[in-house]
This record gives sequence, C-alpha cells and structure tokens, in this order.
Amino acid sequence: MPPILLFRSRNCIAFLFLHRNRRHLHLSLLSRHAISDARSHRSRCLRAPLYVRLPNPDANLIRSFSFTNTSLFLSIPNTFIIPLASNRSLALRWLYGHVLPFFPRSKISLISVGDDAVSSDLAPFLMPAIRNIYQALHDLGINKISVSTTFSFINAIATSFPPSSAMFQEPLGDLVIKPLLQFLEDSNSSFLVKIYPYNMYRINSEIPIGFTLFQEHPFNFRDDLMTGVRYRNLFDMMVDAVITSMAVAGHQNIPVVVAETGWPSSGGEYGEIDATPAYAETYIKGLVAHLRSGLGTPLRKEGVAETYIFELADKEVKQGTRNWGILYANMTKKYNIEFWQWQGLVLQ
Repeated sequence: MPPILLFRSRNCIAFLFLHRNRRHLHLSLLSRHAISDARSHRSRCLRAPLYVRLPNPDANLIRSFSFTNTSLFLSIPNTFIIPLASNRSLALRWLYGHVLPFFPRSKISLISVGDDAVSSDLAPFLMPAIRNIYQALHDLGINKISVSTTFSFINAIATSFPPSSAMFQEPLGDLVIKPLLQFLEDSNSSFLVKIYPYNMYRINSEIPIGFTLFQEHPFNFRDDLMTGVRYRNLFDMMVDAVITSMAVAGHQNIPVVVAETGWPSSGGEYGEIDATPAYAETYIKGLVAHLRSGLGTPLRKEGVAETYIFELADKEVKQGTRNWGILYANMTKKYNIEFWQWQGLVLQ
C-alpha cells in the first residue's frame, strides 16, 4: 500500500524530494526560516521532526528511516490478531522482526494492532492482541511506543448527526471500544479513526457538496439543535461525533488521531460523479487550511492530535479503480498543489 500523508506541526513547512532510485519516497520537513535562508543561500536547511504512517511495514522500509528524525506509525495486519491474542511469544516475534532491530534508530512511536477489525470473528480477540503487544514491548524494556487499533468511522459510530447524539455501535462498543478506551487512558495512547467525509456524502444525499469540501458559503453550515453548536464542515462534525461517543463511554479526554482521510480523484463504481481531481484537490487544500488555522472543532478546541491523508500515490490505473493519491502512479504531479506553502505537511 502506498504511503499516507500526515498534517502535524504548525511551525514547519514541508518540501518533497522524490528519489526515484530508492524503494521509498523521502520527505524532508524544513523550518520556515531555514527555507527562507536556503532561498537566499545564506544557510543550510534545518531538519524538523517528520511523522510517517506505514500501513504495511516491512523490515527494509522501517530500517530506511533510521537516523532520519522520523516518527513512525506502524500497523499490524488483521491476519495476526487471533494468533497474537493467544500467544505472547508471537507478539515478541513480531516485535523482534519489526521493532527491536531498528528502535530507537528508527523512531517508532505508535503501533496499530489491526485495522477496522470489527467483524464477529476478530473483535473478541482484539483487546487480548493489543495487550500482548503492549506487554511484550514492556518485557523488552520499550515503554515509549504507544499501542492502539484503528476503526472506520462508519463501522464504529451509530449516529453521526447531530454529533451530540452520537454513540458507538453495539455490541462493538461494550465488547471492544469501552475496554480499549480504558486501556488507552491507562497507557496514554490515542483513539485512531478513519474519517472520510466523501463516504458520508455518498450515503446521505442531503449533505451539500460544499459542506464536505470546506467551502465557505453563507449557508454552508449545519446546526446541532441539541447544543446550539454550528458546524461549517463535515470533517468537524465527524470528529465531534467520535468525541461525543467517547464521552458517553466515560472517556472524553483521550486524544484522537485521524488515521486516514482523503477524497478520490476517480471512482471505483459507476455513478461516482463527485470522485474527480478537482474535488479531491479542493478537499485536501481545504482540510490542510482548516488544520493550519488552529481552530480545532467545536467540542475540542485543540483539535485532533494528527491527521493522515490517504494516500501519497495512486495504484496502477485500472478501469473501475478508486484512486486517492495526490500523485499519479508514476509519481508525477496530479494537482496544482505547492507543498512548500503548507506548514507541517508530512508524506509517508
């Protein structure tokens, strides 16, 4: 799976360097002053921390980030959940293959055990697998790597509007999410969720396209009549639905990481007329501008902790494929986006 893009710090601007002779793409995140000095040839550019999500990590890729001041977010495939739940030694074996040989030279900061593992055959094993990975890390003397799991908004949240009425789906909430939230609070980790306004827009014809794309129009808002809160975009509504659901479960202060978001430039199904490059570019620009503003959401003024934009590059173009990349499959530019104008943009 191609890498994903993360928006983080407000104090940095990203420059993209595509090394075609490498197996991965390398991104340098440079401070604003360093960029200014570099343009006038007065100083060398200074590195700032980089944050990267690897949805399908392998040892060579993890090793390639050694000594790069890059913080890595690794995901463990769903196929490992059941074995990990019953076998601590397998958890140690996975860590020996993906963490121990590289940490701390490769700055691994977060591990997601599974991705949207909500099916009835996986959900009962999720928390035991998470605990085994967490305990195995501590058995190895590693206590600076957080452990969590990733959910899809649509599969995790029962009611998305109004946000004040949101709650987690059952029986997933009682079986998995409530114990997970307690674990996250105890271990100082984050709730990871994939938020796609595009998908909500497709299943709800009453949502205006401009509301999903961060477009500023006089009547481009929705009010939560229960609280009187006014929302200017669908992304904030979805984030606040997650925050309300956590509060209902008794854990309102856990940080939220948007593990994936984006907008497709082409549709995988007939009739996806809004999956266009123009709308995808508008969404990405609007999202980054909103995150840069520092306004947060109505229910969480500090906003989400991190937001990863899916994805860096398209897969090989085939008819009927939904493409999300900000670059074409051949790594050429798709949108009229100047990365250097964006503070804190990180590509993985």
